[in-house]
Amino acid sequence: MAYVSIDGVQYEKELLELAKIHTTGKGEGKLSKDEVAALFESANDGVSVTETEKRTLAYIRSNFEFTDAAAADFDKAFSAL
Repeated sequence: MAYVSIDGVQYEKELLELAKIHTTGKGEGKLSKDEVAALFESANDGVSVTETEKRTLAYIRSNFEFTDAAAADFDKAFSAL
């Protein structure tokens, strides 16, 4: 698993890259419900979601734009971790 450091804090590189891919190029630049599902699927790739993955998801929530429906799905899924 690869990591990236932002302001001295370690995050999971794969999750950040996935969020960036989904918000660049064609489209409105916001994460959709399907893309949020893909983020959580990626985070759940092991036995459990690690603290680094949780921290990365929280970073994504704070620093990326979401559709209203995707934001609701994200918040619900994150609170269940």
